Amino acid sequence: MSRYSAESATAKPFRIAGQVAVVGALVLGTTAFVANTKTVTVSIDGKSSMVQTFAGTVEQAVRGANVEIKPSDLVQPALSEGIQNGSVITVSRSKEVTVKLDGAQRTVETTVPTVDDLVRQLGVASNSVVSLAGSTQLSPQGSVVAITTPKDVTILVDGQAVTRTTAAATVGELLTELGLTLTANDHVSLPSNSPIVSGTVLKVTRVDAGKADTVTEPIPFSIEKTDSPDLTVGDTKVVQQGVAGSLVKNYQVLTVDGREAGRTLVSQNVTVQPVAQKILVGTKPKPAPAAAPTSTDAPAMMNEAMWDKIAQCESSGNWAANTGNGYYGGLQFDISSWMANGGGQYAPNASLATKAQQIAVANTYYAKAGLSPWGCAWAAKS
Repeated sequence: MSRYSAESATAKPFRIAGQVAVVGALVLGTTAFVANTKTVTVSIDGKSSMVQTFAGTVEQAVRGANVEIKPSDLVQPALSEGIQNGSVITVSRSKEVTVKLDGAQRTVETTVPTVDDLVRQLGVASNSVVSLAGSTQLSPQGSVVAITTPKDVTILVDGQAVTRTTAAATVGELLTELGLTLTANDHVSLPSNSPIVSGTVLKVTRVDAGKADTVTEPIPFSIEKTDSPDLTVGDTKVVQQGVAGSLVKNYQVLTVDGREAGRTLVSQNVTVQPVAQKILVGTKPKPAPAAAPTSTDAPAMMNEAMWDKIAQCESSGNWAANTGNGYYGGLQFDISSWMANGGGQYAPNASLATKAQQIAVANTYYAKAGLSPWGCAWAAKS
């Protein structure tokens, strides 16, 4: 009992000293553990998490957090950089994005996280139209982003030329943007699915096939002529005045940009019947006009008794004699003698002239040559 107690008393200080040593070691180890532990923030494509780590470098911290890094990924700070408590490590994963820029397609490799970041990286205009919201996260693979950049275009419509800058991708989108209302008959110079390129000129032709027009036209009256024995030939008399009628025509008019291009007759209606004009036409012969003195009338007969005697010898007193021997009339003039002494004013030959006319020509010839031209001159003395 006493030995045990003695031994116990002797051994106790050593055990206490050993326990103190162990506790001290544990305290020192805990202090060292706490001193070497760091809290860092790891952000992967914008998603952040807190990580407790003993790592001394960025690469160690990332791998310790079970984050796989590809050579094409962007890590900041660099993998070889050291870290400390509170460090922020940003990992931007590499992504293959299909970009359709104004209809031209290509694959872009990028480490930016969102569509907005990609648009800025591509350097396109900020007012471009993008198919996805700017905050949309890009996937490692399979993201498709369509971008339409602004372009200057000219639109000819309603008599005006409008020039504007637009980010519309197609003609249809441009028309919607402009707020143009088109009818089924209107014509656009390019199909609605045609892509918009810089310098595009678009013509909108307004076609209206539903315009109505009413026109009133006169109907000419007819003329009815009736023979009248009460009126002299050449005379007419209107017994009923003609009156024009009226014809109403209804047309459907085709206009192109406000100008008439054609019309179709839809209906017509006679609103006023024409009234014929009636005319009497004279058929009664005109009375013969009174004979007026002319140069063919012979002067009063001179030497009538003398010429009667000669005529009785020359032609047996037949003033219309024409026997075919070349001599004509009662005094038997040949054609040359008749014409030379003024007979032409009366008739072509003496047989066609009156007695008085033949005596007038004979007196003219007699004044020139006496009775020598007549073979029966002797008869004048009997």
